[in-house]
Amino acid sequence: MHEQPHGPAPTDPSPVGPPVGPPAGLSVGPSVGPSVGPPVGPSDSPPDGPPADPARILVVDDDPTVAEVVAGYLDRAGYRVDRAGDGPDALARAAGHRPDLVVLDLMLPGMDGLEVCRRLRGQGPVPVIMLTARGDEDDRVLGLEVGADDYVTKPFSPRELVLRVESVLRRTRPAPAPRPPSAAGLTADPTARRATKNGAELALTLREFDLLVFFLRNPGRAFAREELMREVWGWDFGDLSTVTVHVRRLRGKIEDDPARPRLIQTVWGVGYRFDPAGREGD
Repeated sequence: MHEQPHGPAPTDPSPVGPPVGPPAGLSVGPSVGPSVGPPVGPSDSPPDGPPADPARILVVDDDPTVAEVVAGYLDRAGYRVDRAGDGPDALARAAGHRPDLVVLDLMLPGMDGLEVCRRLRGQGPVPVIMLTARGDEDDRVLGLEVGADDYVTKPFSPRELVLRVESVLRRTRPAPAPRPPSAAGLTADPTARRATKNGAELALTLREFDLLVFFLRNPGRAFAREELMREVWGWDFGDLSTVTVHVRRLRGKIEDDPARPRLIQTVWGVGYRFDPAGREGD
């Protein structure tokens, strides 16, 4: 699949129809194209900057001006953008390279946006933001019923559309799995409930594992036994010797010399501190 070339949204895109002067803020409408709005400055760019893992957005609109403006704003926001001018083209592009989200005009020639949405959903789950000149509630409900995740009525602000794209993607894209905490050759993966030292698996009990994860996530800080009981065990009160025993057992499995612990250090008068550098304790 080849993406149609496009560049960043121009500062002064040409309006559709008679000249209306240099447009600044843009509102995309069903027939008049971009229109004059309040002045636009550098802050018009999306506030959060380009996504770390840019999503692929398919913009489907038979109005080339609207498609160009929308694609330009999404491109400036850091997304990878593809464009289609009708339903069959959109379905072919989606089949060739599955988009992360589709911005879909309802009023398309031949195959309308509702049918395109149905067929896109038949290919697999994909978020859809529907664009339409219709403001009737029945049309909005119908769009949502066929699988649209959001509904934007023309005229609309392209910048607002970018924010809606970001919002839908936050809800629908799976969050990246957090990197398992690691230090001093130790790694603890909370998802797999697996801990290793220098690549060799450790046989830890449930609480020993939770205690190791907590220490790995909080290196260099001294914790009282009361704090450890609250944060690791979830108890506000209890026998503090429970913490002492589990620290001793964990030391026996992760320290090179449990009799002279360097990783889990005793902080006299306070509690314990995890030191990834393995320096002499207090």
